[in-house]
Amino acid sequence: MSAPTPPADTRCSKRRVLTVENLCVDTANFRLLDGVTFSIDGDERVGLIGESGSGKSVTSLAIIGLLAENLSASGRVVLNDVDLMALREKQLAAHRGKDVAMVFQEPMTALNPSMKIGRQIAETMLIHDTQPSKKTAMREAVKLLEQVGLPDPEQSAEKYPHQLSGGQRQRVVIAIALANDPSLLICDEPTTALDVTVQAQVLDLIREEADLHDSALLFITHDLAVVAMMCHRVLVMYGGCVVEAGTVHEVFESPRHPYTAGLLASSDLDEVDEEGNLQAIPGSVPPAGRFPDGCVFRNRCPNATDECTVVPPWTTRDGQPVDAVSGNSGYACYHPIEMPR
Repeated sequence: MSAPTPPADTRCSKRRVLTVENLCVDTANFRLLDGVTFSIDGDERVGLIGESGSGKSVTSLAIIGLLAENLSASGRVVLNDVDLMALREKQLAAHRGKDVAMVFQEPMTALNPSMKIGRQIAETMLIHDTQPSKKTAMREAVKLLEQVGLPDPEQSAEKYPHQLSGGQRQRVVIAIALANDPSLLICDEPTTALDVTVQAQVLDLIREEADLHDSALLFITHDLAVVAMMCHRVLVMYGGCVVEAGTVHEVFESPRHPYTAGLLASSDLDEVDEEGNLQAIPGSVPPAGRFPDGCVFRNRCPNATDECTVVPPWTTRDGQPVDAVSGNSGYACYHPIEMPR
C-alpha cells in the first residue's frame, strides 16, 4: 500500500485533552481490553483501527462510561484533568454529552423516534445548562442544523427522525454531539450505514466541525483510507490491545507489527493474486476470551516462535525498549517487520 498523504498538521493547541492509562475491561470469565494506553492532545485527530472484535468500540464505551452492566473497567481515563473512572454515575453524566460526546454508527437508533429533532438538540444543551432557556436552546439548535448542512434548518427542526434521510439523520447526531462544544468527540464508524455518495460529505463535516469547535477527535473505523484522510495519528488494535501506534505516515508507510502489515496488504488494491483476490491475514479473529496467551496475534502470525508465548514488551519504532507502556508511538512484537533502509 502506498503511503497516504496525511492531513496537514495545523494544530496550535498542544494541551492534553485525554489520557488513557492501562485501561482494562473484564467480564466475569475473561478480559476484553488489556492495558490500553494512549493520549490525545487538543486539536488532534486520532484513528483507531482493527478488525471487528479487536476492542475498538469497547474502548470508546469504556472512556465515556457506557459499558454494559456485566462488564467492569479499571485503569485511568483522564479528561481535562478529571479522572472519569473515579466518578460516580451522576458525576460522570455531568461530563458525558458536555465535555465528551459520541457519534454512533447507526443514527436511527441514536435518535428518539418520538421527538422532533430540534427539541432533541435543544435538550442536550438544557440538560447541561449551556443555554439559559428553551427559547435560546431552540434558537441554537436551528443554528447547529444550519451549520451541519441541513436544508431549511427551521423547518427541519420540526421534523421527526423518520422524515429525514440517513445522511441527514447522521448530521443531526453530529449536531447533538457538538451542541455543548465538547473537548473530545468520539466517532464510532459514523459512516457505516450511509451510502457511499454521502460518506465523503459526512467525513468532511466531522473534520470541519471538530476543527471549528476546537474538539480533539477519536475516530474509530475499518477504513484505512478514511484514517489517512482524517487523522494525524493512528492506533492499531487487536485482541483488546494496542499493538502498534504512530503517525499516519509512520504506520502506513513503515508498519512494524505483522498485524498492521497484514491490514495494509489486505486493503491494497494494487496487490492482488492471479485471480484478482486481495491478500488476507491467515485465520480469523478468535471469539472474545479465546485469544492466545502471550502475543495475542501469534496464532495467526507467520513470524511467530516459542518466544511469542510471553507478552511482548512495548518498543519504540526504532527498536529501542521502553520502561513504561506507551500507546502513542511504538509496537509490541518480538519479530517486527524490518523497516526500509
